Amino acid sequence: MGNLLDGITVLDLASVGPAARASGWLADYGADIIKIAPVPARADAQITPPPHAYSGGRGTRRLRLDLKAGAGRDAFLRLAERSDVVIESFRPGVVARLGIGYDDVKSRNPRIVYCSTTGYGQDGPRAQWAGHDLNYLAVGGYLANSEPAPDGKPPLPGATVADSAAGGMQAVIAILAALVSRSVTGAGAYLDVAVADGVLALMALQIDDNLATGATAAPGTAPLAGRFACYDTYRTADDGWLAVAAIEHRFWANLCTALDLTTWADKQYDDAAQDDIRTALASRFAAKPRDEWVELLAGADTCVAPVLSVPEAAADPHFAARGTVATAAHPANGAFRQLAPLLAGAVRQPRYDLPDQTTTDSDALLAEHGLSNEEITDLHAAGVIA
Repeated sequence: MGNLLDGITVLDLASVGPAARASGWLADYGADIIKIAPVPARADAQITPPPHAYSGGRGTRRLRLDLKAGAGRDAFLRLAERSDVVIESFRPGVVARLGIGYDDVKSRNPRIVYCSTTGYGQDGPRAQWAGHDLNYLAVGGYLANSEPAPDGKPPLPGATVADSAAGGMQAVIAILAALVSRSVTGAGAYLDVAVADGVLALMALQIDDNLATGATAAPGTAPLAGRFACYDTYRTADDGWLAVAAIEHRFWANLCTALDLTTWADKQYDDAAQDDIRTALASRFAAKPRDEWVELLAGADTCVAPVLSVPEAAADPHFAARGTVATAAHPANGAFRQLAPLLAGAVRQPRYDLPDQTTTDSDALLAEHGLSNEEITDLHAAGVIA
C-alpha cells in the first residue's frame, strides 16, 4: 500500500500546537506539507520547536514569507491556488485582516479545504481568549472529572491531551472528511476546529449523561473513574504499578481466581464491598514485583497491564515488534531515534531524513507554484521571502 495522501498539498502556517500536530500526521500519510514561516525580521512571531519535536518536521518543506507585506500575501495566494489544504492557528480575525483568510483563498481556489484551529473557536464569548492545553481541559470538564489531590486540587495531566486528541486529531479527521466530500462535490470547505469543542467530544459519555439525566458524579465516583475496585491502579512490591481494568465479569472472575480472591468474584459492583475489595487487591499486589504480576496475569484474560514510564514505553518489546520506532537523520544534529508514523494506514520506514529548519526551500516551492525567476528575485530583493 502506498501513501494514502499522495498528491495532496498542505500549506501549514503553524509551528507548534494542534495545527502542527495535524500537519505532521498528514505528512505521515504522504501529504506534501509546506511550512510557511515568518521571514527573519519577524521570526519572533513564531515559536521554533527543537529539531526532534513534532516528528522533526519529516515530510515537510519550508518557506519563509512575510505575510504582512502585500507581495507576501500575493505570493501566498499564488501558492494556495495550487494547494489542497490550508491550516492556520492565528486568533480569530487575523487571517482575514492579512488578506489570506478563507474567502480570500476560496476566490482563487474554490476547492480549497481551509482549516482554522483555535482554542475556543471562531465565535462565542471565549473566542479571543488566549489559552493552552490545560485551559481547554479545564473548561471541557476533563480536569474536574479526574481524580483530585487530597485537597481537591485538579491533577495536571501527563500529556497534552487537548492539543493532540481534541485539537490535532480533530483537525485531521475534519480535513480528511472535507477532502472526501470534495471528491464528490468538487467544492472545498471551511473548518472551524475549536480545541475546547474537541474536549467536549472526548467527555461525551459524562456530559451526555448529565444532559440526559441531570446526574452529576463527583470525581472518583463514576464507574470508570474510581468507583469500583476492578478499574483502578495498584502498587506492587518493587514500587511499580499495575493498571487493572477488569470491567466485564468474566475478566474479573479470571482475576479473582488468579489472585485466590474468589470470595469477591460476585461482589464486583457491590458498592458496599468496594473498600474491602480494594484493600484485598492492594494487599495481594504488594506481594510481588510488577513484572512478575504481568507475566502471571496479562495473558490470562484479566485486563491487567503494567504502568510504563516514558523510557519503558519507548523501549517496550511489543511496540518494537510493531515497528513503532525509526531512525532519524538530521543534517545538524546527527542520527537519533524517533517514533515512526503510528496511525493506521501510514507507511512506516526504518529511516527518515529530516529537514534542516534553519534553511528553506523557498525558491523551489515558489517556482513549482508558477512564479517566475524574475518574480522570485524581486521577492528576495524586497525582503518578502527568505
